[in-house]
Amino acid sequence: MNKVKLALPKGSLQESTLALFANAGFDILASSRSYYLTIDDPEIDAVLMRPQEIPRYVESGAFDAGLSGKDWILENRADVVEVCELTYAKQGLKPVKIVLAAPEESGIRSVSDLEGKVIATELVTLTRDFLRKKKVKAKVQFSYGATEIKAAAGLVDAIVEITETGSTLFSHHLEIIEVIMESTPRLIANRQAWRAEWKREKICNISLLLQGALVGAGKVGLKMNVEKKNLEAVLKVLPAMQTPTVSPLVDEAWVALETIVDRNRAKNLIPELKRIGATGIVEYQLNKVIP
Repeated sequence: MNKVKLALPKGSLQESTLALFANAGFDILASSRSYYLTIDDPEIDAVLMRPQEIPRYVESGAFDAGLSGKDWILENRADVVEVCELTYAKQGLKPVKIVLAAPEESGIRSVSDLEGKVIATELVTLTRDFLRKKKVKAKVQFSYGATEIKAAAGLVDAIVEITETGSTLFSHHLEIIEVIMESTPRLIANRQAWRAEWKREKICNISLLLQGALVGAGKVGLKMNVEKKNLEAVLKVLPAMQTPTVSPLVDEAWVALETIVDRNRAKNLIPELKRIGATGIVEYQLNKVIP
């Protein structure tokens, strides 16, 4: 049987990634004692791996495809196919930031202030490339973790770190000097696997379902009944991905209306819809939306 070998990120992105796959329709389970995942698709062999290493192993052909951040693709200088961007993180549907930060009392306020200084980071290659573009010479040390405390304790002058909310940096009294880049997870593929017709189609199918699950996560469905005399007013305030579905009811003076809206707009729309005559309003969750 043909199979796609798939590497998924272990660690901070693990829970949100497995949830994304579940919303995409995959029944996927992780064991605390194994890196191998159980998935209800016999055409996929999935394992957990540190996202820092996934681009390297996808490039080498150890895996046909994998999920890793754009930052780690650049850090590894990995020659892979970027199949799609998946905008999610540990705590929400947004990119993370790769930032240069220094202690608040350090006097460092710009990249140029780091001339001759010491910077700690896991993203050594990316940081050196950034400094080279800025024409700043500084020593970049690899950090094995707990990077924030090294700057807070005065062991290094600054750090380059991944942050989603900035709260950990602020709790260590570190100030963001510059955002180097924003990063999102990417579904990537090995170039040889991508040239194989069956594997390329399978990877594209996975991509389609994952993207649909992300779109669904940011949307909700709304169903309601509307008296025909109020229909025009309702349609004016009701956004939709396409045209809302309007269906006749037994009572010819009324119609049923269904649409999809942004999740964060629903809380404001529902009272407005009620005010202009919609009744029986039902909000429901979406697993995935395929445009």
